[in-house]
Amino acid sequence: MDELIEQRKADHLRLSAGGDVDALGGAGWDDIRLVHEALPEVDRCDIALATEFLGTPLQAPLFIAGMTGGHRTAHDVNAVLARAAQRHGLAMGVGSQRAALRKGELAYTYTVVREQAPTAFIVANIGAPQLIAQGPANPPLSPDEVAHAVQMVNANALAVHLNFLQESVQPEGERKARGCAEAIARVVREVQVPVIAKETGAGLSRETAVRLKALGVKALDVGGVGGTSFAAIEGLRAEAQGEARYERLGVLLRDWGVPTPVSVIGAIESGLPLVATGGIRTGVDAAKALALGSTLVGVARPLLQAALEGDAAVDVWIEQFLEELRTVLFLTGSGDIAELRNKPRVVTGTTREWLQQLQYC
Repeated sequence: MDELIEQRKADHLRLSAGGDVDALGGAGWDDIRLVHEALPEVDRCDIALATEFLGTPLQAPLFIAGMTGGHRTAHDVNAVLARAAQRHGLAMGVGSQRAALRKGELAYTYTVVREQAPTAFIVANIGAPQLIAQGPANPPLSPDEVAHAVQMVNANALAVHLNFLQESVQPEGERKARGCAEAIARVVREVQVPVIAKETGAGLSRETAVRLKALGVKALDVGGVGGTSFAAIEGLRAEAQGEARYERLGVLLRDWGVPTPVSVIGAIESGLPLVATGGIRTGVDAAKALALGSTLVGVARPLLQAALEGDAAVDVWIEQFLEELRTVLFLTGSGDIAELRNKPRVVTGTTREWLQQLQYC
């Protein structure tokens, strides 16, 4: 099992970086239009991107999404991304830490993050399916193991990821879910850091966001449809293993879920800080997500691809992204992110249909 998990981590990184695995329908950011301000009354050089998340000040609202860990290449990628988080004053997550909890010698692929980013806001990561028994050979993570995941990276927060779409397509997936809600509530009570509930690509409904708040989580990462599809990734893995049943599921469910803009608008009802992850590819996308009410925007695949090229490529990507975001604030007459949230916007197309039919507006 340990070797299987380590190989799966390698597959995920390889396919996420270079495979045809994006959701086909996109996130719907083109449906969100911000209104141009012809007379901005703000100097571009004075625009502030600084923000706060869970009580911690950040230099910009960009969250380097938790992506990887558990094998040698992941160590190198995490090191590059952590150095970028430190340089740019950003928050960063790590990938699922189950590999290191099962096989201690893999911990170095995660601990490198805190080593390279001593003062950054770091988010540890465990899976909701691992909080309950998945069978005799797969007991739930113990409170000590959960605490160890936090301590491993000296984390400021703990993400509990909700990846039941991925588990459904994964040939060796863990598909038991009964009891997960209470298990999350128990983790919230036991850990010493805030807990973030994190979807991994299928989005959150308004009702689920409110349920998660009731469990005690302190923030939500909506992880909506529009970016990397883990159904597509697991479908490709299934194809390579000759598992036709799960390969077919990967094709059918590639675009399953709630698009990111819809998830953000629905999750606002919870009143919790939100991370908009899912199909954020430009600073313009980020501005739209922030205008809709997100606190941070999470980016995974583009930063993973840049990290494989090295530190300089990551810096170029981040600087361009923030330049785009700052420009949109200027063109909407917004001196900071708080002002951007109060600017008018127009919602059209499929996103508008989602909002109307779900009665989010």
